[in-house]
Amino acid sequence: MAHLSIIGTGTMGQAIAGVATRGGSTVELLGKADADKSLTGDIVVLAVPYPAVDAVLGARGEQLAGKVVVDITNPLDFTTFDSLVVPADSSAAAAIAAALPRSKVLKAFNTTFAATLASGTVGELPTTVLVAGDDADSKALLAGVVTAGGLRAVDAGSLRRARELEALGFLQLTLAAREKIAWTGGFGVVD
Repeated sequence: MAHLSIIGTGTMGQAIAGVATRGGSTVELLGKADADKSLTGDIVVLAVPYPAVDAVLGARGEQLAGKVVVDITNPLDFTTFDSLVVPADSSAAAAIAAALPRSKVLKAFNTTFAATLASGTVGELPTTVLVAGDDADSKALLAGVVTAGGLRAVDAGSLRRARELEALGFLQLTLAAREKIAWTGGFGVVD
């Protein structure tokens, strides 16, 4: 399988690590104290809040060259929880891709909660990870990690679809924050 470097040791980083290891991939979880450690993964997951992305890219940009970089962020205004902080015609993933021209950037995991990644289900449905990106091989690699870990992966299209994924993630987060849905719930995809 694959080897993942996950930057961020919070609940999402740990949940993604759990999915990957269940499927036979190896994982290194890197927190703030690990800034001096090299990234050894073929896939690097940015499991940090959107406001921390610039610092990560500034510190590790050269190490990310040639790697598959997975953006899981939802770029919402954390002070008001009422809007996204990226332009309406763009996305956090697009900004990351522009900052990392030698990396293959994917958008994934931002429409799932950590609990549904860990349980593998949303209600009675399998947890679905939507994946957007411009490189078919990178999407297939990540989809293989996701499906080997017992979840469902759906190709959401090009990286341009990150805009819609971030809007969906924003909606889900605001519903959960307002206690309209549970943090253990979310949206499911039915064939």
